[in-house]
Amino acid sequence: MAKKKTPPTPERVRFPGLSPRAYEHPSDRAALVALRKVPGFDFAVRKLFGFIGDRSLRLATLASAVRVSPTQFPKVHTKYLEACAILDIVDPPELFIAQTPIVNAGAVGIDEPFIVINSGTVMLMDEDELQFILAHELGHVLSEHVLYKTMIRLMLRMTIIAMAVPLGGAALFAILAALLEWDRKSELSADRAGLLVVQDPAVAYRAHMKLAGGGQMPEMSVDEFLAQAEEYREGGTVADGVVKLLNLIGRTHPFPVLRLHELKAWAEGDAYQELMKGEYPRRHEDPETSLYSEIMRGGAQYKDDFEKSPDPLFGFVKDLRREVVGGAQSVASFIRNKRGGGDADAANEPAPDA
Repeated sequence: MAKKKTPPTPERVRFPGLSPRAYEHPSDRAALVALRKVPGFDFAVRKLFGFIGDRSLRLATLASAVRVSPTQFPKVHTKYLEACAILDIVDPPELFIAQTPIVNAGAVGIDEPFIVINSGTVMLMDEDELQFILAHELGHVLSEHVLYKTMIRLMLRMTIIAMAVPLGGAALFAILAALLEWDRKSELSADRAGLLVVQDPAVAYRAHMKLAGGGQMPEMSVDEFLAQAEEYREGGTVADGVVKLLNLIGRTHPFPVLRLHELKAWAEGDAYQELMKGEYPRRHEDPETSLYSEIMRGGAQYKDDFEKSPDPLFGFVKDLRREVVGGAQSVASFIRNKRGGGDADAANEPAPDA
């Protein structure tokens, strides 16, 4: 009996000249554009990090990890170069694999960023899932997230020192909280870059499930995992909503169930479909990006997320807002009626603004 041939893998779409704006979450993109518009900001952060030792990190990694190449982890190397080609990254950052069972990966460095993948991640993921992780980190590099993530790490250290200064820690904590909110949104952007490379949502969903529950995929269900996300987003009380916000303090990554939910929503939306058809912004257009328009898009995204959120706390805030607005309108109406009935001249005066 003739052996069945395995069907060839379909050629993946490539994105020549891809601007990171094509996949960046609106809130991430608005913050990045705003930071880049501040004169000298990038230069100052680069100098600060250089003082700590950008080069020393690479040398320490070079001495303690394995650099991926055609002769070291060749399968990983092939997947990595394929991801770079799809995202049109001409000069691939160095890639290292570090020995540690902790499942993690990260992009490090400023002027010459490189990527470090923990051996626990390589062991946990299959080849396609690992490529999703690699492409996620390449998304961070392409978006230049590494510069600002480094700033957050520095500020986390500074917060410990500033807590000893009266009111100093509170001011720094407020800035850090805003940066961490951006940081979490940047992870959603990088997930989208990962999907653009693997071009199969099921691969991305499996990777997120493994990050949450380990490698026993036959024991897990994507549908059930998504049901968990809905339970987390919709369930509980107002008090639970407050706890959810408190749980985010200090976190640089969104929770896995929410990352999967957000990626699924994007994968099923028009933006992803247009990208796959070749309709996307190019890098040469980036300098012309309008700060105002990006901030407006980011604000609109937050407003839309707030209005559509099923979280009980957000529902309480929306109900409270309606009550306040309704009460203000009732008071204004009462005043108008009183003034209108008190004397004839008052009826001709403009009504107070509600």
